[in-house]
Amino acid sequence: MSKQPVKLYTFPLSGHAHRARLALSLLNVPTELIEVDLRKAEHKQPGFLKMNTFGQVPVIDDNGTVIADSNAILVYLARKYGNSDWLPADAAGEAAVQRWLSVAAGLVAFGPAAARLVTVFGAGFNADEVINRSHNLLKVMEAELADRPFLIGSKPSIADIANYTYIAHAPEGNVALGAYPNVSAWLRRIEALPGFVGMQKTAVGLAA
Repeated sequence: MSKQPVKLYTFPLSGHAHRARLALSLLNVPTELIEVDLRKAEHKQPGFLKMNTFGQVPVIDDNGTVIADSNAILVYLARKYGNSDWLPADAAGEAAVQRWLSVAAGLVAFGPAAARLVTVFGAGFNADEVINRSHNLLKVMEAELADRPFLIGSKPSIADIANYTYIAHAPEGNVALGAYPNVSAWLRRIEALPGFVGMQKTAVGLAA
């Protein structure tokens, strides 16, 4: 374990940042939360851009090792602080996780995450389009979760962490989950894990 807490540069309403916070908590890694106020564009200031040239949260600083991007952070934390359940060492297992990391960065980002951006942050996406994408994704997830409790098997992995937040908060983007009992059960299993921490549910006065 690290000698000093891992610094997590975060924003309470960022699902990407929540992935990192959830991983740190589930792995029982001592953490110092440092809020980056997106409303004041602190993520675009020179000091922050030195850590992440894309100007996005989350970023972690693990005693001088700086990692940006939520999925990259999950991989780093799993390798350093987790075990092979969180990120399998075998080729097939690692590929199975990577598949779902790609889903998180693609189908989730352009579906449930985008739908939430419309309602919570006032983003200019076509609401009907992103809601439809969300349901197409949820139908696939519903089928895949019919025969296993977690996304790649019987135990949770960073695949689940990467996809949890925006699926759990999909209703904030007018994406109802009632038709997906397997997905809802999967969410509850993650929420029952020791160390689970949720994300703030609503935003007030935050512009896109």
